[in-house]
Amino acid sequence: MSRRSRGHAPFSAEDLYGVARLGTDAVAGVTDLVEAVHATVASPVGRPERTRGITGAVYRAIRAVTRWVRRGLDGAWTLADARRERGAPPADSPTREAWVAALNGVLGDALAAQDHPLATPTHVRYRGHPLALDASSLVATVSDPRETILVRVHGICMHDGQWAQPGAPDALAVGLGATPVALRYNSGRHISENGRDLADALDALVTAWPRPVSRLVVVGHSMGGLVARSAFHYGAEAGHGWPALDTALVTLGSPHHGAPLERAGSVVDGLLDATRWTAPFARIGRVRSAGVTDLRFGNVLDRDWAGHDRPPRRDARLPLPLPPGVDCYLVAAVIPEDTESRLRRGAGRWVGDGLVPLDSALGRHPDLDRRLAVPPGQTWTAVGMDHFDLIRRPEVTAKLLGWLAPEVRGADAAVGSP
Repeated sequence: MSRRSRGHAPFSAEDLYGVARLGTDAVAGVTDLVEAVHATVASPVGRPERTRGITGAVYRAIRAVTRWVRRGLDGAWTLADARRERGAPPADSPTREAWVAALNGVLGDALAAQDHPLATPTHVRYRGHPLALDASSLVATVSDPRETILVRVHGICMHDGQWAQPGAPDALAVGLGATPVALRYNSGRHISENGRDLADALDALVTAWPRPVSRLVVVGHSMGGLVARSAFHYGAEAGHGWPALDTALVTLGSPHHGAPLERAGSVVDGLLDATRWTAPFARIGRVRSAGVTDLRFGNVLDRDWAGHDRPPRRDARLPLPLPPGVDCYLVAAVIPEDTESRLRRGAGRWVGDGLVPLDSALGRHPDLDRRLAVPPGQTWTAVGMDHFDLIRRPEVTAKLLGWLAPEVRGADAAVGSP
C-alpha cells in the first residue's frame, strides 16, 4: 500500500518550502527581464539592464519585497525545522519523483549551487530506497548479495524508478544472476561532475559489498550512458579498483556526439542575443542547466566545458575512446517512418529515436579520432522504438541478455578457445 493510499500527501512540507523558494526566484527573474526590456525601449542606444528615476525605484521596490518574502520563508522554515524532526519526503510517490527529477534536469545545477531542498543528491538505491555504502548497512539491507552487480544509470529529467514497472520481475538482473542497484543523481549538473560521483560511489559499493565482486555491469540510458563513460574515466584516473574488474558497459540511446535539440537551443540563443531588442529574452534560454548544455556535443569530461559559461558553438571536445578492457555495447533506436530506405541513403545523422540521432547513439562520427570503436556485433539498432522504449521493451532486455548472460558468454569463450 502506498503512502498516498494511507492518507499521506504526495509532497512533504519541505517540498512545499522548496516550491515557495522557486516562486520567489521566479519573481526576481521575471522582474529583471521586464526591467531589461523596459530599459531597452526607453534608451536609444546600448543594451541597458536597469531603468532610472521613478521607474527604477518601482523595480527596486519589487525586488526588495521579494527579498523580504524570501527571508520570511527561510526564517519560518528554520524555526519550524528546529521544532520538529525533519521527515523524509514520500519517496514512493510516483508524482513527486517524476516532478522532482524533471525539475532537476532543467534547473539542477542552480538548485545544487543554492543547496536547495529540491536538489537531488547523488546516491545509490536498492529496491527503491537509498543504500548506505558501508559494510554493516549493506549486510543488513541486501538480502541476497551476488558476485555480479548490475548498476543502472537513468537519463536526464528521469529517475531510477522509471526503469521498470513497479512489482515486475527484473528480467535482466535474473538473467545475469546479478544484484540490481541504481544511481539517482541530479541530471542538471555537469555530466562530468555526476560521472566523478558515480566513480566514487562504485568504489565504495564494491569495497563494502558483503562478498567479493567478480563482475560489474553498468547500463546507462540516454545521458546515463555518458555519465557512465565519464565514471570509467575518472575511476581509472583516481586509481579505483572497480574498473579493473570483469566489467561491461551498455548505453541505450546515449547521445555520444550530442543531440540536435540542444544545438537548436544554442542557435535560438544566438539569434535572440543578436539585437538589442531581443537580447533581454536570451537570458530565458540561458536558464537551462549545465547538464542540458552538455548534451549539445556529448561532453563527458571537465575539460570539455571548463572555462565556458555556455558551451562553444563548435565541438571543442578532446576525443575520449571507450574505456579500455571493458566490454562495451551500444544500442540505438529508430522510429519506423521509411527507416530502411533513409538509412540506405546515409541519413543516420538525422534518423533516430525522436531525441537522439542514430549515428550519435552508435558512436559514429566523421572524425575518425572521435568515432567510438565498438567491435562488430556489439551494436544494435532497435527499429520501431522511440527513446523511452529502450528502457521498457522486452526485446531490448532479450538483446542485452544475448550479449551479457553468463551461459552465452561461456559458450562464446568455448567457441573461441583452441
